Amino acid sequence: MNSRHAWLALLMGLLLIAGCGEKPAEEDVAGTMAEADGEDKEEDDEPAIPVEIAYATRGDVYASYTGTAPIEAFQDATVIAKVGGEVREILAEEGDTVVAGQVLARLDGERLRFEQMQTEANLRKLERDYERNVDLNERGLISEGDFEKLRYDMEALRAANDLAKLQLSYADIRSPINGVISERFIKIGNTLQIDAPTFQVTSLEPLVSYLHVPEREYRNIRDDQPVAMYVDALEGDVFEGIVARISPIVDAATGTFKITVEVTDETRRLKPGMFARLAIIYDIHADVLQVPRSALINEVGTSSIFVVDGEKVQKRVVETGYSVEGNIEIVSGLEEQEQFVVVGQAALKDGSKIVVIGDEIEAPSTAANGNAD
Repeated sequence: MNSRHAWLALLMGLLLIAGCGEKPAEEDVAGTMAEADGEDKEEDDEPAIPVEIAYATRGDVYASYTGTAPIEAFQDATVIAKVGGEVREILAEEGDTVVAGQVLARLDGERLRFEQMQTEANLRKLERDYERNVDLNERGLISEGDFEKLRYDMEALRAANDLAKLQLSYADIRSPINGVISERFIKIGNTLQIDAPTFQVTSLEPLVSYLHVPEREYRNIRDDQPVAMYVDALEGDVFEGIVARISPIVDAATGTFKITVEVTDETRRLKPGMFARLAIIYDIHADVLQVPRSALINEVGTSSIFVVDGEKVQKRVVETGYSVEGNIEIVSGLEEQEQFVVVGQAALKDGSKIVVIGDEIEAPSTAANGNAD
């Protein structure tokens, strides 16, 4: 009887131990399943972030130095009256194109004409006297001193006659350079004094701008480099120029050197005094992959872009190059057929779910890519 009770106690103990061992296992399994269900539910509940996407494009990008400077005339002359007199005739008006030596106006030159006629008559008389004395000098009938004095007097009078002719020619006011009449200072009937301004003649070919460039750019700037000139007053039209001259010295006070940019405008829309923005292009990368600068995430020392991977995005570090007009060159890190986020990237992280909004975009064609290569 005691033995039976002992066996029953042992059996109940074994059952109790077995029950205690199985219960934690069941609880662990149930807990694990609950956690897995929670994770799946949390993942399924993660909201998709709306974004706009795009493909990279191909085009030329360049490195340039930009600056601002006024446009100036390479040649600009104030025409002055070299003799005094009354303005009798005006032959050119503002806006007229003139050439060097062209008569712009005429002064009353009667007094100068009479003075020239007088010196010319005195010269002819003295030349006849000299010719008669040549024969007398050869026969020794006149002293050598008197003959030399007569010759010197004749040469002096000849010079005076040439000066009178020159003064008479100054009655015709002429343009000293090729250009256009930018301003007229005289009217018919004005009595002018010597050195009075009469016209302003401005040469519009070429026009120039002077840029003072930091010395760190000295190794990048070369003669004959292309320059793009933008003038806001002309609605952003672009004019082509070149680097014509580079100063051989650097100003120690400012740390800059001067360059001269020349531009020719056959349409005559560019005017001296306009303010221009200049871009000196010193290197070009042709037909390269580029994306909008706004698509990049700039961090310390790196630039990243979110690349579309199915319904999620992958944050990828890219190497960039030159930039132009809001786009930047992608040297590595992005393939041409890959899509990337252009709007909405600020809310993204690596692996975020996205939903694409906006119009559907077309992938670059294989033919176009082949031509680009």
